[in-house]
Amino acid sequence: MPVTTAFAIYFLIWWVILFAVLPWGVRSQHEDGAIAPGTDPGAPVIPNLKWKLLWTTLLSLAVFAACYVVYVNKLVTLDSLTRPFFPN
Repeated sequence: MPVTTAFAIYFLIWWVILFAVLPWGVRSQHEDGAIAPGTDPGAPVIPNLKWKLLWTTLLSLAVFAACYVVYVNKLVTLDSLTRPFFPN
């Protein structure tokens, strides 16, 4: 796999996992009871973005490593994906 392709795939995985990690541990201003004037009550009190970016990176590395192993060892092929639909 070329490096540019690997980087592009990792970036896509990272981006998808980021949106899965963003809601972890979020407390809104409404839940906390202290709404700052001029802000939305649903805005997070402490978003902890550094930790979320770290978790996103670690989870993305694990998912990318699994995908890379599947790709390099050819554990999933086009034939194996179409076999249930076109048995021959």
